[in-house]
Amino acid sequence: MKSGLILEDLPESRHWLAQALVESFPGIDVTSSVGTVFEARQLIKTGLRPDIALIDLGLPDGSGIEIIEALGQHSPTTLCIVASIFDDDKHVFPALRAGARGYLLKDQPIGVIVRALNGIAAGDPPISPAIARRMLNFFHPPIPEEAPPLLTERETEVLQLISKGLTQAESGRILGISQHTVSGYVKDIYRKLNVTSRAEAALRARDMGLV
Repeated sequence: MKSGLILEDLPESRHWLAQALVESFPGIDVTSSVGTVFEARQLIKTGLRPDIALIDLGLPDGSGIEIIEALGQHSPTTLCIVASIFDDDKHVFPALRAGARGYLLKDQPIGVIVRALNGIAAGDPPISPAIARRMLNFFHPPIPEEAPPLLTERETEVLQLISKGLTQAESGRILGISQHTVSGYVKDIYRKLNVTSRAEAALRARDMGLV
């Protein structure tokens, strides 16, 4: 028979977490249900070696991370799963580093928790989607959008004209400047946009919303 440990200081939460374990693992013994770090330590000292442990982090006398570490030392086969309301980095990653094998958010419906626990048998990690996204973002942060190149007002005007197909001479007449001056602006525009042709410049102008 499998055995479970629930470390949760709120009685109503202890009750539904026990219900989730029973629904996920019929016949599991969940009589080891306590609300403080001290009580959990006493159970471990008396030889408790649960198959699975649902552990809250914010407890009246400490952090559930202490129990995750203690179980890692005394009962390394125990599957430690955090059941918490906290989804920020300062709670998630210390718990995982301490040895937690899963992280579930208690604000989810019990059916979601049960499905996550059911997945253990299939090898699925019991992790809430929001926590999984946080972990992915931690290891693979979103690529920042490239800032648009800083063109001067005159360079922007030249880019708009040449992107519409006007020649440098035509652009110069519209702007009241010489073709030579326009040519200088075009060289600066190409350098700033990192392009080498009018077609590429036109595409960048379109992406920047200029045409």
